[in-house]
Amino acid sequence: MDKIKVGLQYWIPQHGLTRLVGKLASAKAGGLTTAIIRWFIKQYNVNMDEALHSDPKHFKTFNDFFVRELKEGARPIAEGDSVISHPADACVSQFGPIKDGKLIQAKGHDFTAQELLGGDSALAEEFAEGEFATLYLSPRDYHRVHMPCDGTLRQMIYVPGDLFSVNPLTAENVPNLFARNERVVSIFDTEFGPMAQVLVGATIVGSIEQVWAGTITPPRGNTVYKWDYPAEGDKAVILKKGEEMGRFKLGSTVINLFAKDAIKFDESMQNGQATVMGTAYAHRAEGATSEAPEA
Repeated sequence: MDKIKVGLQYWIPQHGLTRLVGKLASAKAGGLTTAIIRWFIKQYNVNMDEALHSDPKHFKTFNDFFVRELKEGARPIAEGDSVISHPADACVSQFGPIKDGKLIQAKGHDFTAQELLGGDSALAEEFAEGEFATLYLSPRDYHRVHMPCDGTLRQMIYVPGDLFSVNPLTAENVPNLFARNERVVSIFDTEFGPMAQVLVGATIVGSIEQVWAGTITPPRGNTVYKWDYPAEGDKAVILKKGEEMGRFKLGSTVINLFAKDAIKFDESMQNGQATVMGTAYAHRAEGATSEAPEA
């Protein structure tokens, strides 16, 4: 059955199905929308007590529900200049060192940082022998993505690709999954050095949004798009630890890359471990110095 589930993903019209589901999820269907949201909450055991608006009737579309806000204080942010906080409610898929430019996807599968970052070898070199973490957001999770630390946006990259599911079963069976799926890469300069925060698309993920750019929807095709941002001035994008940086409509995966000798993951990090946005994720590596982003 697992082989059938994975095999079908190669045959279904991934982009067409995703566009259709995206339209349905953004439709204002009144009572039908409310009924679907109620079913989803029950099916996936979604905790609505922590949501700013807990009544399913409040949400005009399914997407509104999916990217719901939380109550103020629901996710305290770990304090301390040397502490990096989790960017999302998720599950740790894989984490560890970037060896020979490669990240572990699952047992028997890996992919390169260069592929993940859209083929930019110079950019990938900034993370050579650094650390990575892959965090999977399940349907029940809170789907806004936040900053793990203070950062100044340097570059955003849209990489076109497939839209396979990114659940554990697919990660274990589809080679190069995260480097072949559509994704949006954000490169930040931080006091911990360069950091990449990659939002990976998936089957029926209606869209990926960034707070500074809105929905990222370049024309379909094989072109990699890049946007550069200034470190200062009116057009600079400077975000604090814990601030929202993006969101998924219908869920997916976040991948972080850190530079060599910059960070050490928190003792709580384990494969399969549930994460809570804002809790301790990593710390400044012993002996590493604080480096402010370049102006």
